[in-house]
Amino acid sequence: MTRVDFYITEDSREQARQRLACRLAEKAYTRNHAIYIHTDDRQQAEQLDQLLWTFRDGSFIPHCLQDDTVAPQAAIVIGHADEPEQHNEVLINLGEAVPAFFSRFERVAEVIAGDEQARQAGRERFRFYRDRGYELNTHNLDSK
Repeated sequence: MTRVDFYITEDSREQARQRLACRLAEKAYTRNHAIYIHTDDRQQAEQLDQLLWTFRDGSFIPHCLQDDTVAPQAAIVIGHADEPEQHNEVLINLGEAVPAFFSRFERVAEVIAGDEQARQAGRERFRFYRDRGYELNTHNLDSK
């Protein structure tokens, strides 16, 4: 059964949320997991594509957008519209809703920003998973 982790940051900026997604992708990549990062739209996918090259000095995380011809062989794929064709172990969700295909993944990482609208959407996703009996874990990254 899919395991769901919520990563919550106090920072309300979208770039902070995307940087957190980059850190999670990097960690999963170093553990040899296949990763799909789900975004709400093409603009967000392209922003994340650029950020994965620059979010940390010295990092190199090979990735591509879902519509790239090398996507089926890529370790990290960023998409927004369609269900990924290849099997992926980790889904990092930057979308506002639970993707319909989430249960294909061994693990889902929900990334929640600090503003109230994002928190409310995160609570709705938490209830969605909880009501269906999924294992849930919460990580408050800015708490002491």
